[in-house]
Amino acid sequence: MSPSKNRALLVGVSTYEDKNPPRGVPGDLPAVDHNLTMLRRALLRGGVFDEDSITVCRSPSQDEFNEALHSAAAETDGLLLLYFAGHGATPSSGDPLFLQMRNARVIRGGHSVFHGAAKYDDVQTVLLSSRAERIVVVLDCCFAGNAGVAWEREHEVHNKRRVLLLMSVQANHRIDAGDAATPTPFTAQLVQLLEKPGELSFRWLSGQLREEMAGQKTTRGESWVPQSRAEPGEDVLLSRRPQTGVVRPPRSGPPAVSPRPSPLLKHLRHRAAALGTLVLTVTAFAFGSYGLYALVGSSPACAPPLELRVLADPDLEPTVTAAADEYLTSEENTDGDGCRVSGITVYSARSADVVTALREESEPWQEPRAEETNPQRDIGPQADIWIPGSPAAAQRAEHERDTNPKAWLEVEQQPLAYSPIVLAVPSAVPAADQRTGRKLSELIADLRGRADQAEVRRTDPEFADSALFATIGLYDGADRALDVEKRLDQPGPPSDTAAQLLCELPRNDAVDDRTAVLVPEFLLKSGVGCDSQRRSPRIAEYPRNVPGLEPTFVRVRWQDGDLDRAARDAAVADFRSWLTDGQGRDAFARAGFREPTGRRLLLDGSGPAPGVLPDPSPLKEAAGRDETETALQAYRAAHGPGRVLFLLDSSGSMASLWDGPSGGPGLLKQSLGGLGGQDEYGVRRVADTPEGDRYETLLPLTTHDREDAVRRIDQAEVRSGADSDPHAALLGALDDMAGLGADDRPQLIVYITDSGDHDRMTGGKLDEVLTRADSAGVPVAMVSLRGGACGAGKPDARIAAASGGRCLDADDDIGKGLSAEVERTGLGEDQ
Repeated sequence: MSPSKNRALLVGVSTYEDKNPPRGVPGDLPAVDHNLTMLRRALLRGGVFDEDSITVCRSPSQDEFNEALHSAAAETDGLLLLYFAGHGATPSSGDPLFLQMRNARVIRGGHSVFHGAAKYDDVQTVLLSSRAERIVVVLDCCFAGNAGVAWEREHEVHNKRRVLLLMSVQANHRIDAGDAATPTPFTAQLVQLLEKPGELSFRWLSGQLREEMAGQKTTRGESWVPQSRAEPGEDVLLSRRPQTGVVRPPRSGPPAVSPRPSPLLKHLRHRAAALGTLVLTVTAFAFGSYGLYALVGSSPACAPPLELRVLADPDLEPTVTAAADEYLTSEENTDGDGCRVSGITVYSARSADVVTALREESEPWQEPRAEETNPQRDIGPQADIWIPGSPAAAQRAEHERDTNPKAWLEVEQQPLAYSPIVLAVPSAVPAADQRTGRKLSELIADLRGRADQAEVRRTDPEFADSALFATIGLYDGADRALDVEKRLDQPGPPSDTAAQLLCELPRNDAVDDRTAVLVPEFLLKSGVGCDSQRRSPRIAEYPRNVPGLEPTFVRVRWQDGDLDRAARDAAVADFRSWLTDGQGRDAFARAGFREPTGRRLLLDGSGPAPGVLPDPSPLKEAAGRDETETALQAYRAAHGPGRVLFLLDSSGSMASLWDGPSGGPGLLKQSLGGLGGQDEYGVRRVADTPEGDRYETLLPLTTHDREDAVRRIDQAEVRSGADSDPHAALLGALDDMAGLGADDRPQLIVYITDSGDHDRMTGGKLDEVLTRADSAGVPVAMVSLRGGACGAGKPDARIAAASGGRCLDADDDIGKGLSAEVERTGLGEDQ
C-alpha cells in the first residue's frame, strides 16, 4: 500500500478591501495573522503534517481561496484539514454560513447576497470530492455553528463519516476577535492544547475546548460554547508530540508507536496500521461534553465492544465520567480473553431539554425529520442510560407523555448517592452562628446582615437540576418569583453549571470574597477545573427547604432497538451493579457525595472537606415532580417574554431633541433590539392635547412586527407649543402595568424626556408618584436628554430609585444604558 498524503490548508482573512457596513465587513482582523503563524507551528510540532503538507493562505480573495481549496482536495488521500479564521456571515438566524474573503461584499434586498464569500455548504462539497480518508474542518468566525446545518444535511453515510467539524461558537452567535497583538481567543486555546505532548485526537480537543472556553461570553453576553460534529465511532489523530518534548520528523504511513501509548489509542494501532493512514476509529459521539471513549480490545482477535451511551446531568458529568473511566479497565468489564465487554460514551445536555425530549420528542430523537426539532443534534445520541439529578426529573419526563412514545424509562428506586445544595459562603465573610436548620431565605437574610455588600448567585435552573432545587428554596414563601430573581446578584445570563460559576468568580477577587453561591456540596471537596487560580475558601450553610442532588440510574429503552437487546441489557446491568454495589461508589465517594439514604453521611470515611459539616441535619427529602415543575414554570415566567411601556415626551420643548439617532424616537428605536417577537411593548406620546388628554397611544401594549413599529414611531411628531404632564403620565403607566403584573412577567416603564416640564410634578404630586412607584413593583427607567437630571435629589433620580429602576441623563451613554435595561426585560431578537 502506498503511503497516504496528509494536507492542511490554513486560511486566515485579516485584511478586507471594504470595511464599511452594511455593504462591507465590520473591519480588519489583525489577530487572525497571529492565528496562522501559531497554528502552523503547532501542527508542525505535532508530527502529523510536515513542511510540504501545510499551505497558508493569508487574506485570499474568493477566487484565490477556491483555487487553494480545490488543490488541497485533489492532492490528499490521507487526512485533509481545512482551517478558516475571518469574518463569518449569515443572512438571518439559522441560515447557512458564508466565509467572507478579502473582497467580501454584501448586497441586501429581498434576500441577502454575499459576493466575495464562500458558502460553507459549497466548501464541504468540494472537500468531499477529495479522496481523503478523513476531513477535519476548523472554523473560527462569527456564526461558525451555522456550518453544522450543512454537515447534518449530508445524507451519504460514507461522506458523513469522513467529515469531522469543529466550530468556534454555537449557531447565530457573534464572537470577539480579541486583542490585535494576540491570536483570537478560540485559536489561542486550540494552539495551547495542540502544544501538549502526547497523542491528541479530534474528540479530545473538542471536549477540552468546551471546558477551556467555559466562562467566556459571546457578544450577546451568553456562554461561549464551541461546537463539534462527528458521526458516532469516528475520530482522528491531530498531534503526536512525544512526551519527552523531542519532535520526531513526520513520516508516511501509520503513526510511530510511542513507548507509552495513550489509553485512547493504544488498542487501535493494528487498525491504523492496516489502513496505512492516520485515521483512528473509536466509538464516541460529538455532542455535549465528552467522557470516556469506547476502545477495542488489546488483541487483534477482540471484536469491537458494545457501546453504552450515558447521558448525565451537567453537574454530574465529571463524576460519572470518572466512574466510567474506572469501569472501562476493570475486571468486571473484561472477558476471559482480555477483551473489553463494553465501551462507554458519557455526555451531558441541558436538563430541561432532556426532560422535554423524552416526554414529547422521542420520535424525532429516534428519527429527526425537521430542522427545528432534532434532539440528536441538540442533546446527543439516543441514550441507553440517563443519570439525572433526581428521580423527579424522570417523573417529569414520564408525566403527560406523547401518545406515541418511542422511548420508555425504567427508574431505579434508590439513588446512587446524595449531595445537599448548600449556600457556599466565602470565608472572608463573618461566620454564621447557625449553619443548619433554617430556610434558604433566612440564611440569605442573615448573610446580608453580616456583610452588607454580600452577593448571592445561582446557576441556570433549566440547565442543571441542582439549580432547579435551589430555586425551589428561593421561591419558598415568596409572593413573586420575579421579586426573588431581582434580588439575586447575577450580571448577565446565569452560569450553566455550578463548576462554571465557581470558576468565573476568581476573575474579580473583590467579587469572589463577598459572593455566596448555591452549589452542590460535593464541589467543595472535588473542586473544579479552575482550582489552580486563587479562589476564596467557602463555608457550607445548609438550608432545610432545598432538596438535595440525588443521581438516579435510569434505563432508557427505544422502540425497535432490540437487535442486540440481550447483550445491551447485560452490559447495562453490569455497569449498574458496578455503580451501585461495586467500585463505582468509590468515584462518588472521592468526589464528596453522601449516602443516598438514612443519615446521609459522607461516603468517604476519611472525613469531610474543609467547610463541610459531617452530619448537617435536618436535610430536605427528595424533590417532588410537582414542586420542581412549579418552580421551573415560575422561573420561566420571571425570565420569559417581557412588557415594556415607553413614554415618549412629545411636548414642544423636545423639538431640538427629536431628530437623529440620539433624539427621543431614535433612542427608542435603538432599544427595540432587546425585544423579540414574544415580547410586548407599547409607546405613549406624552403631551397635552387640545381635547385635554395628557398622553395618547402611539403603539398599543402588545406584540409587534418590528418594521411596522419602527415605521409608526418615525411618523410621530412633536406637538408644537404643547406642554407635558409627567405626573399624569407616570401614574397612568404605573397603574396600567401593575394591573397586568399578575402573571409575574418582567416589566419595565421607560420615560424618555428632556425633564423640561418636571416643575409640574412637585410637592404632593411628586410624593404621589414616588409612593406609587414604590408599591407598583414595576421598575421605571428615567431617561433624560438633558445633563444633570440624575443628580442626587432630582425627581428623575428619586423616581428611578423608588421603583427599583435606573436613571440615565445626557452625562451618561444613554443609548447603551437604555438598550441594556430593555435587554434585561425582553427575550431579544434571536429568541
